[in-house]
Amino acid sequence: MTERAVLLWIHGGGWRARAEEDGAALASLGLRVVEATYRFSHQARWPAQLDDVREAARAARTGADGPPLLVGGDSAGGMLALQLALRGVDRPGDVAGVLAYWAPVDPLDPEQRRRRAPGDDPWTDLLGHPPAAGDPATADATVATHLGSGVPVLLVQGRDDEAVPAAQSVELTARLLAAGHPVHVWLTDGGHALDLDRPDLRAVAAAFLDSVLPAVADD
Repeated sequence: MTERAVLLWIHGGGWRARAEEDGAALASLGLRVVEATYRFSHQARWPAQLDDVREAARAARTGADGPPLLVGGDSAGGMLALQLALRGVDRPGDVAGVLAYWAPVDPLDPEQRRRRAPGDDPWTDLLGHPPAAGDPATADATVATHLGSGVPVLLVQGRDDEAVPAAQSVELTARLLAAGHPVHVWLTDGGHALDLDRPDLRAVAAAFLDSVLPAVADD
C-alpha cells in the first residue's frame, strides 16, 4: 500500500506511565506510524510533555516534499495529540489532522474528578497542583483554549467510558465546530481503551483519513 502520511502516535497512561496501545493497527490504512515518548508527570510538569512530543514531531517529519504529518493518541496521549495539532509543531496549521481517542480535554470537569479516588488525580500530578479556574497552567492544559487553526479533528469515545466522561468529547466537538474546525466524532459502545482494530473504529478512521489526505492510486 502507498504510504499516505506519517502518523506520530502518542501513548496514553495518565501522563504517569505508558499504556499498551501503540497505534500500530492504523498502519494498515496507509500510515507510517512513529511512536513518541515524553516525560511523565513525576519527572516534569506541564508543559514539558508538549515540548517533548513537539520535538518528536519534528524528528518524524521527512521534509517539505515528504508525506503529510498526522498526530494521534489515546487517553492522555490523545490530549497531547490535540494540543500539538491545534497549536502546531512550528506554527499553527502545520499538522494535517489529529486522531484523538478517549482523550481527557478538560481539567476542570467536575464529573471526571468525582469518578477518581481521593488523592488520585492525573491532572493534579500533571500540573503540580489541583486544576483551578483562572490558573494559567490549567488554562494552557485545557484543549479548548487553543482552537482556531482549522486543523481537522477526529474524536472517538466510548459512551460508557468511566475514566473520561463522554460529555467532554461532545462539548469539545461543539467548540471545535464553532471555531471552524472540520470534525469527525464517533461515540460508540464501550468504555475506555477500546480496540483500534474494531470494525467501527477502523471505518471511522478510514473515512477521516479520506477526508484530510490526498487520494492515492492503489498499488
